[in-house]
Amino acid sequence: MEVTAERIAQHLKGEIIGDPNVKVRMVAKIEHGKPNEVCILHNDKYKEYLLTSNAGIVIVSRHLVPEQKVKPTLIVMEDAHPAFASLLELLNTIKKSQKKGHSLLSYRAWSSKIGKRVYIGKFSYIGSKTTVGNGCQIHPQVYIGNNVTIGENCILYPGVKIYDDCKIGNNCILHANVVIGSDGFGFAPVEDGSYKKIPQTGNVILEDDVEIGSNTVVDRAAMESTIIRKGVKLDNLIQIAHNVEIGENTVIAAQSGIAGSTKIGKNCMFGGQVGVVGHITVGDGTKVNAQSGIQGSVKSELGEKGLMGSPAILMSQYLKCYAKFRHLADPEKK
Repeated sequence: MEVTAERIAQHLKGEIIGDPNVKVRMVAKIEHGKPNEVCILHNDKYKEYLLTSNAGIVIVSRHLVPEQKVKPTLIVMEDAHPAFASLLELLNTIKKSQKKGHSLLSYRAWSSKIGKRVYIGKFSYIGSKTTVGNGCQIHPQVYIGNNVTIGENCILYPGVKIYDDCKIGNNCILHANVVIGSDGFGFAPVEDGSYKKIPQTGNVILEDDVEIGSNTVVDRAAMESTIIRKGVKLDNLIQIAHNVEIGENTVIAAQSGIAGSTKIGKNCMFGGQVGVVGHITVGDGTKVNAQSGIQGSVKSELGEKGLMGSPAILMSQYLKCYAKFRHLADPEKK
């Protein structure tokens, strides 16, 4: 969907120089701008491109507005740099608002309750006694089981699977092939050397404003709930095991794994490929560098200083040790 210069200027509270009705549909670098694209100019290094740009619209800092007339329509702001995120948000909202209606090739149980302005794509399935809130976007090939609750304005991208009894809050985004509520990894050894499956009878709860990246899995609890608190952001390819609780506004990067019954505090930051053992507590504000292994509980005052290594120690200690360790193989220092 296209958006006019006038709409962008109103959103950013900028001043228009040129045609307010010119339309654009995507963002580009100013040196590559085309008539259907909008660019941002806030750096003196790129001001020369404004004179030759073919972009439809350029959002420009006031001190970079040229005296001569230019081809693009200008939206002038005191400082164009902060406008970038707001512009992307506007275009993204417009793009997402395009999808409407329920595909005839989708299935919804008669006992399900679907809110207003909900989009349901082809080959999606909505089970019995499930509730979907207003403004949700359910893309093709999404599976939603029985007795599931989904709040308002959620986006479920293609291939998302939500098992029975799970609860999703408002404004959640689940990217392609996310699985919510699959069985936790629970098996008890028996005398003959085999394993007996332990039934996983709980569910998963995602609170409001949670975003989960593609191919991430959050397992249901053995009892009670696996809980992802408000504002948590999970990257692609992450494993969250049964009965884990992740605190508010914690962010975890790709290929990390949290073992069962571990409690992660709020405002934590985990790098990629972090591993956390089960049945421990990681305090609020803990920062863990990539490829670190957490093998015991971490207090907030320790974790805020940053952890690194496997098993993880204070980053400052790790770097001192590594500075010596990497020279151990030098023949002249043996």
